[in-house]
Amino acid sequence: MTLTPTQVSSLAAERLQQQRQFFASGQSQDVQFRLEQLQRLKDAIQERSAAIVEAVHADLGRPEFEAYFEIAAIAEVNYAIKHLKSWVKPQTIRTGLDQFPSRGRIYPEPLGVVLIISPWNYPFQLSISPLVGAIAAGNCAIVKPSELSPHTSHVIRELIEATFDPAYVSCLEGGVETSQDLLAQRFDHIFFTGSTRIGKIVMAAAAEHLTPVTLELGGKSPCIVDAEVNLPVAAKRLTWGKFVNAGQTCIAPDYLLVDRRCKDELLAQIKGYLQEFFGENPAESPDLGRLVSQQHFDRVAAFLNNGTVVAGGTCDRSQRYIAPTVLDGITWDDPIMQEEIFGPILPVLTYDRLEEAIAQINARPKPLALYIFSNRKAVQQQVLQQTSSGGVCVNDTIMQLAVPELPFGGVGASGLGKYHGKASFDGFSHYKSVLNKGLWFDLNWRYAPYQGKLGLIKRVIGV
Repeated sequence: MTLTPTQVSSLAAERLQQQRQFFASGQSQDVQFRLEQLQRLKDAIQERSAAIVEAVHADLGRPEFEAYFEIAAIAEVNYAIKHLKSWVKPQTIRTGLDQFPSRGRIYPEPLGVVLIISPWNYPFQLSISPLVGAIAAGNCAIVKPSELSPHTSHVIRELIEATFDPAYVSCLEGGVETSQDLLAQRFDHIFFTGSTRIGKIVMAAAAEHLTPVTLELGGKSPCIVDAEVNLPVAAKRLTWGKFVNAGQTCIAPDYLLVDRRCKDELLAQIKGYLQEFFGENPAESPDLGRLVSQQHFDRVAAFLNNGTVVAGGTCDRSQRYIAPTVLDGITWDDPIMQEEIFGPILPVLTYDRLEEAIAQINARPKPLALYIFSNRKAVQQQVLQQTSSGGVCVNDTIMQLAVPELPFGGVGASGLGKYHGKASFDGFSHYKSVLNKGLWFDLNWRYAPYQGKLGLIKRVIGV
């Protein structure tokens, strides 16, 4: 049943009120309750794994192997279940002699009712992974999946409705109007994954209520290839990272910055791996996904007019298909270098000195990810120390996501806040500082009259 805008707005406000009442009951803050809900979520994902894979294929044409990346959200659940009891423990801190007698502690407490707005490119995983953090931290949550991946959105809604009390965790489907109605409400935290453009809208809406936000955005993630590197392995790993999910990955290598001395050999290696991965005719490959929509196809396909095609270059609008494409002869002024590509097109630029490549990266907004392929430790360290990005992966692509101990998030225009593993728990928690003073002893150093105490206060503050 399709809801009218008025019904959507009313439902958003109603769900929010229900969840505020549920949170006030204290039930979601009980640690055992959190563990039980996480286990229920895990069971629900396992029971629906086939439906999830089918839905992702219907939305994005993803091969079954890549569709199972969505089920990787279970790893987040397992990690939270394993570590939650240690995460919730208060941290005891030392207090100085000036505070004697006292005890200092830091208590993690849930924020309240949170909103999770997820994207279409990994529609299940990027809905559920933040939800794991919200549940683990003791919050109630409303999930808004992307309308651009409708089959997966329906699966998410069915899973949540069958698993949780809607007063605790709820899912609201819909388009832009639903997002606008939700953003008009006062939440205790908003977690958004999507484009920088929409991230600005979310942040502006949150500012009306002074609601804190986590923004997982994107940007043009560079991939530097040094001349001194194992080129076959580098080419294989960056080819996979660029073209998995048809390039629709927020941390995919967006463009190559290649040492001029190894460019020709690297491009030859990439062409070879494209044929190995997807065959002579990638359009017939069962291992290559499709663009999510006609609008997205049109935007990405326009970039095929940039530079010189080295590999690929063909497309079929009726199938939302763009061949894995490598473009040489690209300049920094070309349209393809003005925005995140988010598709299966890889532009190639060259450099003669590493300092030139670093200067070009630093002249642009800070990316979500940065990749460096090099055998030389000095080169790796120079890139690490002289650039800023959400994260860095040395001699591989994408795989940094698979390490739950590594917080994931952007910096500057590529995002605000972190998640994955304990960072998810932290992001949905408030760390409350508590100083507990004893009444059985009271030093007189801070009370008036102050005559004769100036030297003491100077020593206390370290002057």
